[in-house]
Amino acid sequence: MTHARTTLGTSDLSVFPLNLGGNVFGWTADRQTSFDILDAFVAGGGNFIDTADGYSAWVPGNTGGDSERLIGEWQELRGNRDELVIATKVSQHPDFQGLAADNILKAADASLERLRTDHIDLYYAHFDDESVPLEETVTALSSLVDAGKVRYLGISNYSAARIAEWFEIVEAKGLHRPIALQPHYNLVEREFEGELRTIAEREQLAVLPYFSLAKGFLTGKYREGSSVDSVRAEGAQAYLADHAALLPVLDEVAAAHAVSVATVSLAWLRSQPTVAAPIASARTVEQLPDLLASATLELSADELAALTAASVA
Repeated sequence: MTHARTTLGTSDLSVFPLNLGGNVFGWTADRQTSFDILDAFVAGGGNFIDTADGYSAWVPGNTGGDSERLIGEWQELRGNRDELVIATKVSQHPDFQGLAADNILKAADASLERLRTDHIDLYYAHFDDESVPLEETVTALSSLVDAGKVRYLGISNYSAARIAEWFEIVEAKGLHRPIALQPHYNLVEREFEGELRTIAEREQLAVLPYFSLAKGFLTGKYREGSSVDSVRAEGAQAYLADHAALLPVLDEVAAAHAVSVATVSLAWLRSQPTVAAPIASARTVEQLPDLLASATLELSADELAALTAASVA
């Protein structure tokens, strides 16, 4: 069976158009569940996995890098590293905070060790660190590509102005260009559609949005009077007051295609300009089919317009 693939920006990375979020591994998904989810993702055509060195240091008993360790152990056991595109990020591990050059180089080596690999396919600066000259950060990241430890670079949680400055440095010094941007973007969080999308278009950045399902709100589970057992329930419920009118439209489109609301929400996002692969995580194997289905669901122009209008009503 031939599975859908898309190319990330100006790179040669060919990925499934759904990016599996690894933030839950070692947090709300234990070791065996994490392995089961990863197995099912690959069986469903997936090859693109997103994590970060800070996941999930916030969990009591965890140290940071917990998700990377599980992904590394799993891919080594399965012997499928060459079939995968693995993205991780730097700046938030408790032992490797920030984006100073020396810290980046040490953090990358630590991530490589936890992932049990000799290269990272896509390496992001996770959060802007304005305490460090941007030229220092950009130069250090570029040097990892020269060293063969990283194939491509990405930017996450930066302002449009800082991204523009990043590219000025790249051009002036002849450094490796980022090929991806990871912003907060979904059907109810649309701020990305301004300056950030403009610069993504200009610099040919593949956009890989996080919180693609708005902390679960865009799964349709959260409605008036509903009670959902999830660590993100409070955040998801907060969208109800302003976006309850979106749910009937999502329901109608989902019914027309015999798919879930989550599938429709992700398909809408994948259809937006510059978006290559939304990031979504599953804390159980049962949640995964709805995510996978979004990679091939094609919404009509009328459906896309109706969803877009309802999200800002």
